[in-house]
Amino acid sequence: VQFVESGGGLVQPGGSLTLSCVASGYIPNYYAIGWFRQVPGEEHEGISCISMIDDSTYYADSVKGRFTISRDSAKNTVYLQMHNLKPEDTAVYYCATDQHSPEYYCEGYGSYSWGQGTQVTVSS
Repeated sequence: VQFVESGGGLVQPGGSLTLSCVASGYIPNYYAIGWFRQVPGEEHEGISCISMIDDSTYYADSVKGRFTISRDSAKNTVYLQMHNLKPEDTAVYYCATDQHSPEYYCEGYGSYSWGQGTQVTVSS
C-alpha cells in the first residue's frame, strides 16, 4: 500500500489545517493507519493512529485535544484535522499502516514505509 499525503501549508499559530492521506491498494480491516511527523534530524513521531476495524484512536500527548483523526473507507482516505496549531507542530507529515493496535503502532512498534509526506509550517 502506498499513500499520497496532501493538505499541508503555511499557517499562523492558532490556525487550522486538514491533512488528507489517500491509500492505493487494499488495507485489511485488522490494520491501523497512522499519521506521523518528522522534523529534520529527528525520528518520526507517531501523533495519531486509527483502527480499521473499530475506529478506535490514539493520540500523542503533544496533539491531544487539538488534532482529530478520521477515515472515509469509501474514499480510501484518512484525514487529520489540526486546530490551534503551534510552531512546534512544524514538520513533514506522513501516513503509514501496519497490523497493530493504534497505540502500539503510533508508539513505534511496527513497520513503516514513508511516502513524500506533506509539509506543515506554523509561523507568524
